Amino acid sequence: MTRALILSGEGRYADPWHPFARTSDRLAGLLTSLGMDAEVSGDVDARMAALPSELPDLLVLNLGDPALNFPDDPAPDAEAEGRAGLLGYLAAGRPLLGVHATSTSLRGIPEWKSILGGVWVRGESFHPDYAPLTVHLAAEPPAIIAGLDDFAVQDELYSNLSLEPDNIVLATASASSGGDEVPVVWARTVGPASARVVYDALGHDTASYESAGHQALLARCVRWLLSGVD
Repeated sequence: MTRALILSGEGRYADPWHPFARTSDRLAGLLTSLGMDAEVSGDVDARMAALPSELPDLLVLNLGDPALNFPDDPAPDAEAEGRAGLLGYLAAGRPLLGVHATSTSLRGIPEWKSILGGVWVRGESFHPDYAPLTVHLAAEPPAIIAGLDDFAVQDELYSNLSLEPDNIVLATASASSGGDEVPVVWARTVGPASARVVYDALGHDTASYESAGHQALLARCVRWLLSGVD
């Protein structure tokens, strides 16, 4: 059976704003519905360090920012070991799904922006108040999302992230009350092994995963991620 490992925000990777245990459970339920064996672990640093030996078929990161909890030590030895594990996992051509606050995390990994395709920059990135959003699928959709429809979701709209120029934007969103369109879901490939990566900026809480449109988009992204695994 295809195995997914969901690393969830606990300990250093928790924060006061995101219910990581509940959203990771919803992600696990989605993956299980797709026929996968999904494990959730909060032992983030150790499991990241062990990635090259474990080699799950899919890695999902649902993390907060350790620098919020350890401002004087944002890149401890454990994170350096996790970096080596993550790079080894991607070098093996394995896929990664990052969600929501994960773009604020892993600041001790210099390659993180080029891996995920975009990161939160303190003092520049922001989100409006949690509110209804309208998510628009790409006007000329790649095969990953062909046939899917726009949808509504209750969520945070992560805005003004620092983005890589070669992201394949799958969806943008705006507040239902109006405002600028912001990229919220994109795909990319990383490194010589062309490891597949998707980032989904949605997923603040379980309400986001109750949206049928969001579920359908995530399911399609997961299938694309796994289609590149030998």
